[in-house]
Amino acid sequence: MLVKILLTGATGFIGHNLVKNLLNSGYIVYCIVRSGSNISNIDKNANLFIYDGDIDSIINFCKEKKFDGIIHLASFFLSSHKKEDLCGLIESNIKFGTELLEAAKITDVKWFINTGTFWQNYNNEKYNPVNLYSATKEAFLCIAKYYTQTSNLIFTTIKLNDTFGINDTRNKIINMWQKASKTSETIEMTPGEQIIDISYIEDVVSAYELLIKHLNSKKKEQYKNTEFVVTNSDKCSLKELAKIFEKEIDGRLNIKWGARTYREREIMVPYNKGLTVPGWRQKYTLKEAIAKVIKDGN
Repeated sequence: MLVKILLTGATGFIGHNLVKNLLNSGYIVYCIVRSGSNISNIDKNANLFIYDGDIDSIINFCKEKKFDGIIHLASFFLSSHKKEDLCGLIESNIKFGTELLEAAKITDVKWFINTGTFWQNYNNEKYNPVNLYSATKEAFLCIAKYYTQTSNLIFTTIKLNDTFGINDTRNKIINMWQKASKTSETIEMTPGEQIIDISYIEDVVSAYELLIKHLNSKKKEQYKNTEFVVTNSDKCSLKELAKIFEKEIDGRLNIKWGARTYREREIMVPYNKGLTVPGWRQKYTLKEAIAKVIKDGN
């Protein structure tokens, strides 16, 4: 029996990679996008639903398609916010997700995979938000509890930290170093003592795929209100990460360590108390993944 999935965040780096893998694995995937979104990276074999902001349109669409599950990747990320950002953060990270939950309950969607962040767990605490963004992610979890208590929906979360991979256009550390290695530009960075937990995109995608299999199995009920993480076993400081990168490019980065101060509430040691999806194994070491990005990304 074919599994039909509704996915948000398909225009993002993780989203379009996950969509591609799910389609290759035989799933039927519908991507919910807003009008005007850049859909050029979404696999052409994916189905699109243009969301007009009316919750009834989502409910009616879910009634029509009878989805087995929803994967919620979409979010509005800000490392720090201004007062003008409040509406956007709440609209994207709380209201939109709640509309999806409401539609899931009304149309008897079986399961819902949410995406959280390690930033909800500053200082390795059960809940201590690094910033308002991570606070909105936690608020959504509290709202989801209502829906799991009043329906048969199986709600689960995968928490992510840093991610990277081939053809990643985000302003991320590996991308920044890759560009700088070609121009010899000076990069101003913090002292670099913070521990980095960064996962390769294929390992991230495989965690979602494995969880989907669990949620479509006879043991699916045991995953209700559960939380998992994607983490790299090869954790190191930012300075050590730079050395690994330099070794793979056989060159030196022009980094000025200590030129920048640590940000407010800098995460020096990432969250390490989470459980991985049962049966998940990291495929690539950090060194192997960086080498792959450098080789295939050029």
